[in-house]
Amino acid sequence: MSSIEPIVSGSSWTLSEVGQPSIPDRSFSVTDYGAVGDGVTDNTEAFHKAIAACSQAGGGRVVIPAGVWLTGPLSLASRLDLHAQAGALVLFSRRFEDYPMIFSQYEGQPSIRCQSPLDGEGLEHVAITGAGVFDGGGDAWRPVKDWKMTEKHWAKLIASGGVVDEDAGMWWPSEAAMNGPAKVAQLKREGSTDPKDYEAARDYLRPNLLSLRRCKYVLLEGATFQNSPAWNLHPWACEHVTLRGVTVRNPWYGQNGDGLDLDSCRYGLVEDCSFDVGDDAICIKSGKDEAGRALGIPCEDILIRNCRVYHGHGGFVIGSEMSGGVRRLRVEDCTFMGTDIGLRFKSTRGRGGLVEDIEIERIRMNSIVGEAISFHLFYEGKEGSGVAGENIVPVSVETPIFRGITIRDVQCAGAETALLINGLPEMPLDGLVVENFTASAKRGGVCTNAQNLTLKDVTLHVEQGPVVSLRHAQHVKIEGLGGSAPEGSDMLQVSGRGSKEIAYGGIRLPEELRGVKIAVEVEDKNSIRG
Repeated sequence: MSSIEPIVSGSSWTLSEVGQPSIPDRSFSVTDYGAVGDGVTDNTEAFHKAIAACSQAGGGRVVIPAGVWLTGPLSLASRLDLHAQAGALVLFSRRFEDYPMIFSQYEGQPSIRCQSPLDGEGLEHVAITGAGVFDGGGDAWRPVKDWKMTEKHWAKLIASGGVVDEDAGMWWPSEAAMNGPAKVAQLKREGSTDPKDYEAARDYLRPNLLSLRRCKYVLLEGATFQNSPAWNLHPWACEHVTLRGVTVRNPWYGQNGDGLDLDSCRYGLVEDCSFDVGDDAICIKSGKDEAGRALGIPCEDILIRNCRVYHGHGGFVIGSEMSGGVRRLRVEDCTFMGTDIGLRFKSTRGRGGLVEDIEIERIRMNSIVGEAISFHLFYEGKEGSGVAGENIVPVSVETPIFRGITIRDVQCAGAETALLINGLPEMPLDGLVVENFTASAKRGGVCTNAQNLTLKDVTLHVEQGPVVSLRHAQHVKIEGLGGSAPEGSDMLQVSGRGSKEIAYGGIRLPEELRGVKIAVEVEDKNSIRG
């Protein structure tokens, strides 16, 4: 099981086999330990007893039959398969006091949080399987922004209780939750690391639905995970992680409602999964800023294939917490429908970290709100944030590096922008290849601070020209550009004093759309040629 064999070859690098958990063939039904699936009985103690009995026997399968099962948070165990059969609906407690404060990880940094409903640390050979549903009761925890609700729903939410921060236009489930950010900031300034000190902010420190930390041989298969207080699924610093046939759901307005965050994980397989969430759907992370660099665990050797995303801020995402690095990752045969951004790469100054050896193939998208493909290294924590600036700062360990990324065979029916690159002037996006990319969008390729960029057999049907614009771009090859644009549009516009060595050929655009405009500030105009 622990052997590492190649499963993807033909690249300059090779992915490796993902090991599967080995769990003894014995079963323990929660009903044998007093659990009652009537939607009324608190089954926390019965579930704990079943898990303990399974663990003491050397491992096996804990079976949750069809029914509605109320429970508090569950601590998983090694060599355990928590198996929710078809018709099983596991509802986690909505009482905040049921969730102890523990040391955990969140948003790329060590954190004290409420224990997750499905929680484990330092485990080996652990699985959650079956066709059942795990519901985190997240609507009891999450703050809600007023602009995300209709007037009717907003009035209903306020009538349910909680408090409203009128200035921020935000509903909170309690005053303690609303005051939580200030309380946590105070405790951090004071250097407090005692979980008891954070109990006053418990309502604010909402848990992820599943948190697995430093575990090996993890399998999530067949189940539905939904309505999380924060992120849905968060394996951190784990090895050999498989998600197969999983459904992940959070309401579209769910604050911090990520689907999957593979964080500093090694050897991962995500296949045949569906996501419909309120934030990024399939997200790759590796720590934030100094804490992430100090930990230094990259997310690496990951294969993602045959997945569907129905809603999310990004369909597939790297960042913005990527300070430990991301490498040797492949995404293939995925479909994104109505996401804010399709393929999303984000970071900012201060992160550091290296993202390289990324291959993405055969992606289908439609009705993308923003960019079909986006590289945004001026990310500020909100959609559409940051502007590619002119000022250059010294390169240091805090400078993020994105290089060696190939994206091919991508179709997008409808987007605001087909391709957006906002690189850093001191560290341009390096070595991006976009090949066989077809998109209909308001704008085409908008690229700033990029070098060694290849656009091959790209077809862009745009509502406003130019088809491609390059600013502060060097060593660019455009081959086989096709598509359509309004009359009078240019094929290519080049600006930025240092733009140079830009070559284009094999153009498939109509003659009237083959204009090239070079801004007056470009110093080496002769190196821009067809």
